[in-house]
Formats: sequence, C-alpha cells, structure tokens
Amino acid sequence: MKRIELMIDGRDVAAESGQTIMQAADAAGIYIPRLCAHAKLLPGGHCRVCSVKVNGKVTNACTMPAAGGMVVENDTPEMTAHRRRIIEMLFVEGNHFCPFCEKSGNCELQALASRFGMTAPTYPYLFRDVAVDASHPDVFIDRNRCVLCGRCVRASRDADGKTVFGFEGRGVAMRMAVDSVDGLGATRLAAADAAASICPTGSIVLKRTAFRTPYGSRTYDRAPIGSDIEGAGGTPAAGKGA
Repeated sequence: MKRIELMIDGRDVAAESGQTIMQAADAAGIYIPRLCAHAKLLPGGHCRVCSVKVNGKVTNACTMPAAGGMVVENDTPEMTAHRRRIIEMLFVEGNHFCPFCEKSGNCELQALASRFGMTAPTYPYLFRDVAVDASHPDVFIDRNRCVLCGRCVRASRDADGKTVFGFEGRGVAMRMAVDSVDGLGATRLAAADAAASICPTGSIVLKRTAFRTPYGSRTYDRAPIGSDIEGAGGTPAAGKGA
C-alpha cells in the first residue's frame, strides 16, 4: 500500500492509499464523531455527523478518500456547532424517550448528545405519528427512534445477504421499510442477523433483552463515545468500511 501524509487538526497523520479520512483518523487515535458509519459496513454517508472541512470545504469523513496534502479540520468550534445542529435535528425529527428507552446508555445518538453537552434540543419537535412493528417473534421496530442511518439496510444486504430493510418516501416523509406488506414478522429477518443488532438507537431491538445490563455498566456509563479510539491511540482500519 502507498503511504500518504495528511494533516488533521494541525497534526501530521500517515495513511494508506484507499483509506478514508475517518479510517486514517481512527488509526491515528483521532475521533471523528459518526452515527451511520460502522466498522463492519461499507460507508453510507447518510447522517453527516462525521462532516469535516477538507481544504476549506465541508465533506463526509466516512466516504472521502484520504489524499496526500489534505488539511482536515475536525475538532474545531465551527464543526462542533455544525454537528450539534445535526444531532439536535435528529432528536426533534423523531420521538426519542431516553429516560425509559431500553437502549439508554447504549444508544449512540444519546451518547453523541452527551459528548456535545446537549441537554435539550433548541428546535421545535415535529411529534410525528409513526408506527411500532412488533409482528416478529424476536425483533421489534420502533420507528419513533429511527434516524434513517441506513445501517440496517447495508447490514441486511451486505452482511446477511438479504434485503429485509430499505427506505421509502422522501424528505420528512421518508421512513425505514421492510420487504413485506405484512410487517417485519413476514420477512426473512433472523434474530442472529447483523441487521437485527446493528441499529445505533433503540429503533431495532431484540425482544426479551431490555434492561439486562444494569445502570452503571452500560457502554456509555463507563466512558464517553469515541473513548475507545482516543484512549487506545487508534486501531488500524481494515478493508473499506468506515
């Protein structure tokens, strides 16, 4: 692999050709916030939480290939404010009930809000009327908490070899859909599928698993989101997943 050099937040970073900016940052121990990106999936570029400035232009760190000579602005007041606005909009577009959500403490959206010091959104809530689908024996969907990150779509297609999930509609009417008019229970989804457990929020949840992890022992009770990258000094990124 050809080695290249770029700069992230004033720090010289070595990367390999073919890596994205996010992969190069992860390997260097620099955390770039993300929501739709996942190490086991190809990047989707849906959520924009990983937005950075590259040579003065805003782009997605999860999809933009790293290139020699790049100057990347990530941890700056401008980009922090930009991400906070995105996170706030994700909260108000849905109906997120953090205090009694079974994903509380393990929810990446909640953890990002905490990292950015967001205690309450400043935008008005949409209070959309969305349905819960509990027709599957082992998995349920609560679309109140869906942020349209596309992880379930990519996981079903690329990891599970199925097409259980997809998107329908446009704009604020867009929703996560399944490949059966009779609901999730009529699809080929299995509880062991990657798509059943890869959701970053409490939208797709395995049944009979709620609140098994006690308070104080949940993922983000112990350390803020991104600490695994920053604290370990980075981990080499494999393949082309973000």
